[in-house]
Amino acid sequence: MARTIYNTATSIDGFIADPDNSLEWLFGVEGGHPADPAAEEGPLDEFGRFMDGVGAICMGATTYEWVVDFENLTENPGKWAYSQPTWVFTHRELPVLEGADIRFVSGDVAAVHAEMVEAAGENDRWIVGGGELVGQFCDAGLLDEIVVSAAPVFLGGGAPLLPRRILSDRLDLIEARAAGRFAVLKYRVESA
Repeated sequence: MARTIYNTATSIDGFIADPDNSLEWLFGVEGGHPADPAAEEGPLDEFGRFMDGVGAICMGATTYEWVVDFENLTENPGKWAYSQPTWVFTHRELPVLEGADIRFVSGDVAAVHAEMVEAAGENDRWIVGGGELVGQFCDAGLLDEIVVSAAPVFLGGGAPLLPRRILSDRLDLIEARAAGRFAVLKYRVESA
């Protein structure tokens, strides 16, 4: 059965991006960057298998902007890493990447989720981030699973993993293991 999944890396103290909205802290961790040979032992090794099962992607504007800037995608749009249709929630103009199936949206996540379900078919839907957007999917009862790869880093501040109060009665631990230098936790999210 297809699921809507928040799959992300986080610092031990619960931040997915540093105070500058950067993910570069993650790339400094052994196995935290796809070009790192140690990635075969960390969560990135299985990330490719995860992406093989993803049929639709959703992200917030800040995440999209960071990826576009970090990868210099306005100059090299062919480097966009995803073939899946991607919805980007935004209230402002963002750069359009030639040839990429990117859909800029705003408003209620439920309507977009319905479009994602249709586009993904039997495949999963991946909510990339940020945490506030993921929280909106959770609030609407549209988040099925959370997969967190905790890196051995403390950031002390930044973008929170999921800025919501979600108590243990809604989270069933279905997996906990080491993956290289990361600790991977997988939770099934129960409806409120």
